[in-house]
Amino acid sequence: MPEIHTSTFASSHARVHQAPNDGRPEFAFIGRSNVGKSSLINMLTQRKELAHTSGKPGKTQLLNYYLINDSWYLTDLPGYGYAKQSKKTRAKWESRTEKYFLNRQTLVTSFVLIDSNIPPQAIDLEFVNWLGENGVPFAIAFTKTDRKKARGGTHLDAFKAALLEYWEELPPVFETSALKETGRDEMLAYVESALNEVNWPFQQSRE
Repeated sequence: MPEIHTSTFASSHARVHQAPNDGRPEFAFIGRSNVGKSSLINMLTQRKELAHTSGKPGKTQLLNYYLINDSWYLTDLPGYGYAKQSKKTRAKWESRTEKYFLNRQTLVTSFVLIDSNIPPQAIDLEFVNWLGENGVPFAIAFTKTDRKKARGGTHLDAFKAALLEYWEELPPVFETSALKETGRDEMLAYVESALNEVNWPFQQSRE
């Protein structure tokens, strides 16, 4: 079973061109504000405070890089759709995110996090469709599946159905819970498989 042995905060950057350029592949995590991104990252890495969680949406404002197994990066991107930020700030974040996805050559794939407790949101569908239209590889990670509103998969099925109105087939889909560690093995296996496709080991020493 693939496993994360080491995970460390590497760096934060306000602009894409400042991000690491050492050639290591990276996997981006992005979603609407308050989707549970930090909790999922901490669950995957088994580090309670690697990514700082907050009750205040919109806290992540930079490109945050975490070095995993001294081999690949987990990139925590600013959330989208937080209305309380100023239009100028939202436009700046959106521009940075767009540049990241269109220009980051070391990006292997992106995990788009979707809250499984709420019905499909237009902003999530628009973002996912934008990735697809621009040829950016991505997977869907439904979060908070342990909560009552997520049980039975009603919202998950509705989101998948909404996607199929635009696409002939679904991207890889994962159901996760940071609380119960659901989906951890499946997501790490997916990362390992993706790294194998680009001929890069899941576990690699660069010393």
